[in-house]
Amino acid sequence: MTQPTRQIEGTTPFDGDMARKGYALNKMCFSFNSADNRAAFKNDEEAYMTQYGLTEPQKAAIRSRQVLDLIAAGGNAYYLAKFAGIFGLDMQDIGAQQTGMTKDEFKAKLKAYA
Repeated sequence: MTQPTRQIEGTTPFDGDMARKGYALNKMCFSFNSADNRAAFKNDEEAYMTQYGLTEPQKAAIRSRQVLDLIAAGGNAYYLAKFAGIFGLDMQDIGAQQTGMTKDEFKAKLKAYA
């Protein structure tokens, strides 16, 4: 018997269903560990996404560069960080985007909790 997914307001839990949904997206993002793969993606994003079998909603999320869209498409933060790194973004940039803050605001909030 499957347990119901715990709902946390403002979040998208990454559970088994999301892992299956995002498999191709996360596999593609994992490939960005290789500099050659990052270059191939930057050279032809559409062909690279097709090579990994991304769905149209996943392709749209990649094109949008919006973290929340990527998470809704099944993206896992660990793998999405590899995608964001192509554009010089780090986890604080991702956190800021997720919360609707600037990076400086997000960093200040992190420091306040330290």
